[in-house]
Amino acid sequence: MDNLFGEAWLASAVDLLVRIVEVAGAIVIFVGALVAFGRFVVAAVRTRRTESFVPIRLGLGRFLALGLEFQLASDILRTAIAPTLREIGELAAIAAIRTALNYFLSREIKQERAELGRRDADGSLG
Repeated sequence: MDNLFGEAWLASAVDLLVRIVEVAGAIVIFVGALVAFGRFVVAAVRTRRTESFVPIRLGLGRFLALGLEFQLASDILRTAIAPTLREIGELAAIAAIRTALNYFLSREIKQERAELGRRDADGSLG
């Protein structure tokens, strides 16, 4: 009974959680790509204007940012149990890369939203 919640059990439980969170992140990204592709096809057939693709990119960007957060969470979970110095270094590198990707993606989304807001304001004035 002492070994019921031992280190091996804990490692297995965390490994399962890591896989679940990784799958969740992959599903979020996949669903976002499917939704964006469907919206892209509709916009391409209906309007064929490049401005109609901006909201699609924004939506996809939000899905990508959320998916990246899930992937980062799985990386953090992976090193939760007795991490080695190498694992900590790898996590730091992965976290830095994913955080940078997320930062630039969020910045682009914010800029695109502002541009859409300006276009809407210009269109309602004219």
